[in-house]
Amino acid sequence: MSKIDLYDPKWIEMVFEGKNKEYGAYKLRRGTSSRNIKALLILLIAAAIIGGYLVYKIQADKAAAERAAYMEQLELSKLQEQAKKEQKKEEKKVEKPKIEPIKELPQVRETQKFTAPVIKKDELVKEENQLKAMDELDANTAVGTKDQEGTKDRTIEAAREAVVEAAPVEVKEEVKQEVTQKIFDVVEQQPQFPGGQGALLSWLGQNIHYPPVAEENGIQGRVVVSFVVEPDGSISNVQVVRGVDPSLDKEAVRVTKAMPKWQPGKQNGQAVRVKYNLPVTFKLQ
Repeated sequence: MSKIDLYDPKWIEMVFEGKNKEYGAYKLRRGTSSRNIKALLILLIAAAIIGGYLVYKIQADKAAAERAAYMEQLELSKLQEQAKKEQKKEEKKVEKPKIEPIKELPQVRETQKFTAPVIKKDELVKEENQLKAMDELDANTAVGTKDQEGTKDRTIEAAREAVVEAAPVEVKEEVKQEVTQKIFDVVEQQPQFPGGQGALLSWLGQNIHYPPVAEENGIQGRVVVSFVVEPDGSISNVQVVRGVDPSLDKEAVRVTKAMPKWQPGKQNGQAVRVKYNLPVTFKLQ
């Protein structure tokens, strides 16, 4: 038995051969092939429209995500630029320490003067100027046994004493401690999230829990959070700089505190405390 093409109207003629063709079933069967073709065309058109819409939706969502990431990066750049300007203003306000001029030491004159001996007769020498024997010395006078070398040139000795008085006291430890406690806005090497800016955005997207209250009320926006990256990379002093809604602000603070340790910022090769501003975006799907 040969195969019958259901889209070919010849099979209808074979079925209704010798029968009453005025019957309604004959007319319905004759229109079956055309209806099937129309149905297939409609399905193909509908599939093409739906497929085109899905492709457009995927591309639109991708473009929106790229634009949102670009806007966040632009906002972050603006905040960092503003922080640089504020730090420059603060540096201008800081007065430079006054350096006192080096005092010139007056020349110290010798207090001893050498007098040439004069030979006189014994009867002309006064009694108080005559040398006494050891047994004639005053018993109350203490005589030491240690030889002490005197100073001939008092100018050199005075200069030495002045240098000792003017020698600066070492304050390296105090300066180092002061630098460690200071919070910088901008440093030579800025702190960085492990993996860079892309890894930071990806981490935030995976760990942010949209507050149900804000989701039900359709609240969305960008919360700017400020925090300090410590020398060991930990996060401290988390504060909301620009809020949107209490529920969103609270979630932004929570996810910021939950971040892993950063790569600390450095100034003159030393890890220091650095202030950082981070925009956290909440967007309903």
